[in-house]
Amino acid sequence: MKNLIYINACMRAGSRTRRIATPIIEELRKRYNVETVDLTKNLYPVADNYTLEDRNQGIVPPEHVALAKKIAAADRIVIAAPFWDMSFPSALKVFFENMSLFGVTFDSNNKECYGLCKAEKVMYITTRGMNINTGDSLEQATPYIKALSYLWGWGELTVISAQNMDYSTPEEIEERVSKAIEEGLEVCKEF
Repeated sequence: MKNLIYINACMRAGSRTRRIATPIIEELRKRYNVETVDLTKNLYPVADNYTLEDRNQGIVPPEHVALAKKIAAADRIVIAAPFWDMSFPSALKVFFENMSLFGVTFDSNNKECYGLCKAEKVMYITTRGMNINTGDSLEQATPYIKALSYLWGWGELTVISAQNMDYSTPEEIEERVSKAIEEGLEVCKEF
């Protein structure tokens, strides 16, 4: 069975994004060994001057290296994160900074960087309170994940999203959640 890393950045207990992600992950468990990275419980340190000095000397927490190696080796990646402040929660950005390790998730040939990750497909699951679609210039999460995919060598990115969640009736919200789940389950067939 192939391996999938599920990065859960749904910071609120009642997260609508998590509601969408849960049945999708359960469907993917039928075909993948799923390892969950729960950013609501495992907070990573900000990459500050001290962290970067340590990295330059080859000092990286062993558990970070081990997880970065799992990410690099994973066949698939699923990221679930709500739309916060025009992107995603800062915990996810900090996590990516901690996993972006030279010689593990990416490398260089002294002319340019290239990815070392083998995941051919990445799924990003999100909900947005405002009526902002994927690809809109106000939505900065997807462009960041695409750029990181370039650096790390991840393949095709699929976005499952529900918009205008904060300005809708409860019935409309439920309809959008259900539609996003259906879309995600359909993507699972080829993921």
